[in-house]
Amino acid sequence: MHCRLSVASNKEDDLSTSTILKHPHLTAQPCDENRHYLLPHHQAPPPPEDNQPEWFPFKSQIDFDFAYQHFIEVQNSEGSINKAIEWWAAALLKHEDFLPWTSVQELYETIDNIQMGNTPWKTYKIHYEGPLPPETPKWMTETYKLVTRDALQLIQNQLLTTDFKKDVTPVPYQQFDKEGQQVWSNLMSGDWAYKQVTDIAKDPNTHGAMFVPIVAGSDKTTVSVATGHQEYHPVYMSPGILTNPACCARGTGVLPVVFLPIPKANHKQHKMAAFQKFSRQMYHTCLACVFAPLKPTMTTPKVIWCSDGHFRRAIFGLGPYIADYLEQVWLTGIVSGWCPKCDAQPTDLDGAGATDVVPFTHGFPCADIHKLLSPDLLHQAIKGTFKDHIMSWVNEYLHLVHGETHANEIIDDIDRRTFARISAIPAFPGLRRFPGGRDFSQWTGDDSKALMKVYLPAIAGHVLPKMVKCVAAFLDFFYLARRNALNTDTLMELDTALARFHKHRTIFIETGVCTDILLPWQHSLKHYSRSIRLFGSPNGLCSSRTELKHIKAVKEPW
Repeated sequence: MHCRLSVASNKEDDLSTSTILKHPHLTAQPCDENRHYLLPHHQAPPPPEDNQPEWFPFKSQIDFDFAYQHFIEVQNSEGSINKAIEWWAAALLKHEDFLPWTSVQELYETIDNIQMGNTPWKTYKIHYEGPLPPETPKWMTETYKLVTRDALQLIQNQLLTTDFKKDVTPVPYQQFDKEGQQVWSNLMSGDWAYKQVTDIAKDPNTHGAMFVPIVAGSDKTTVSVATGHQEYHPVYMSPGILTNPACCARGTGVLPVVFLPIPKANHKQHKMAAFQKFSRQMYHTCLACVFAPLKPTMTTPKVIWCSDGHFRRAIFGLGPYIADYLEQVWLTGIVSGWCPKCDAQPTDLDGAGATDVVPFTHGFPCADIHKLLSPDLLHQAIKGTFKDHIMSWVNEYLHLVHGETHANEIIDDIDRRTFARISAIPAFPGLRRFPGGRDFSQWTGDDSKALMKVYLPAIAGHVLPKMVKCVAAFLDFFYLARRNALNTDTLMELDTALARFHKHRTIFIETGVCTDILLPWQHSLKHYSRSIRLFGSPNGLCSSRTELKHIKAVKEPW
């Protein structure tokens, strides 16, 4: 029998009530430390005492406050912190007392010793072991560093976060509105999680356990200071039982688990088949190494402590993977320009050049990276289809029809009309970052979402009606896809809007703006309806959540 209960619905979709059908076997039942299930309403045990002071590893509270003030709140430069240390040291010298640090470098070392729970960072060395040619390139003799921490310990720490105690959906469920339509919202409401648990439940020993899918995401980022720059390749991880708002909120819902090594080579060596194969093999070997600690818990339940104070028997699994298209190419080992999720082939590619790489999910239970790739609203819809394609095509059309001088005047008018409408949006962040500027090509994230709202009326009258219809159809698709909850009717509207977009976008070929619209970013939109049924709302599985973490985990510390 399924368990039925009535819950409040998602207000954005104007659903008054919903019916929840929870999975009948993996029910996240509380247990004790010895794996024995508890009776209903059993009180959770008291949390263990933490004897470490909250300012550890600093020697005192004032030492911690000094570091927090300069490093976090004010974000002073190294020179400014050194001056403050010198002044403080001079003041203490009168009392024959001394500072815990003699320089800012010693302060940084103390900060680096701060650990997230019991998940310290570890470094592993990697090097090429293939045959060496007479003129050996540097990348073959280089030692690469994999910096990672225990994925199992990290995910357990995330599940202990009391801030998310009310934002956990520990049991896969099917949600239906008052009209009987299925609703997809959080990951655990998707068909994928329900089917995974159904397969796991074939083993009676798993009944009563809690399924915890691991949502991962990766994207290269470059941090620049003055004339120098440093590349990072972080991978982030979060428990899939958290609700979408909890994952998107700032905090420990999404944390970095590894910084992947990035092999370097000159332009000529980058084209070498040996370098490409080594780079991809190292990439997948590192990812497999990172998630290896979770592998035993994917078939045998492990007792973990949860944020509500109870112990539960947990089974982990590799869940949706968040990545932009270029990262998806690396994850799946496909030829660039092809679709990582289906067999659709671009007409200008014949498959030559594919590398022999085994994806990192090989060998993990019930995991296929081609099926686990999630839709990405930020890079596929906002940055890809809208900004890089539609806006560029509109500008190119104006240049073809009116010539460069008059086209630039029209584009300036479109920019002015667009910016005027954006300016009317209360507290729009773009106004603070780009005061008086209308270079929309530099706008990202929330700025671009605001741009999409006002772009359609700005181009009306300047372009052909069919182009306006094309933009309108895409916007209909986008704003349906980014809802926090979608039901059966919404998915039908989504498919209809996409069909209209495909019908009207041919105007750009008819007018000579482009010769090919078979682009991976636009092709990926065809998979949204199916992916929503599998993984829930794309709003919760978007690379915007990993890019937000880039700022806190990489760019600000740098």
